[in-house]
Amino acid sequence: MCGGTLLDTHNLETAIIHATCVAVAGQGALIVGRSGAGKSALALQMMGNGAALVADDRVVLRMVDGRAVADAAPNLGGLIEARGIGILRAQAAGPTLVSLVVDLDQEDPSRLPEPSHAQVLRQTVPLLLAAGTPNLPAALMQLLKMGRVNPQWPNT
Repeated sequence: MCGGTLLDTHNLETAIIHATCVAVAGQGALIVGRSGAGKSALALQMMGNGAALVADDRVVLRMVDGRAVADAAPNLGGLIEARGIGILRAQAAGPTLVSLVVDLDQEDPSRLPEPSHAQVLRQTVPLLLAAGTPNLPAALMQLLKMGRVNPQWPNT
């Protein structure tokens, strides 16, 4: 499979999808959305705040020891597109565990959204419906570094 969507990967061992992935504190944020949704722009903003580039445009996904791992497609490692500027070089993070999926096509209007999940190959990971989310790059950096409070807090 070359350039499919996340939905095309359920229960597969490997896939190449149209997405972008960055790493923060060893955790990968797999950014998905239609062409032009802002995947590369979000990654660049996060990279400006310390994230490392795993892959842009084509992400290779593989199951390794029961976990989904993201890496750059051949010949695309260390490269990211900046609209209006061109293809930029970046330090490649290398293979990274997928810890979170960020969907830029869908939004959750809730102020404190309930946890959602996505299937990445054979692994279930947290899903953020993030279209239109204010302060998204900074919030994702903090989420990947420190996690979030249980949505039931302070009741549990």
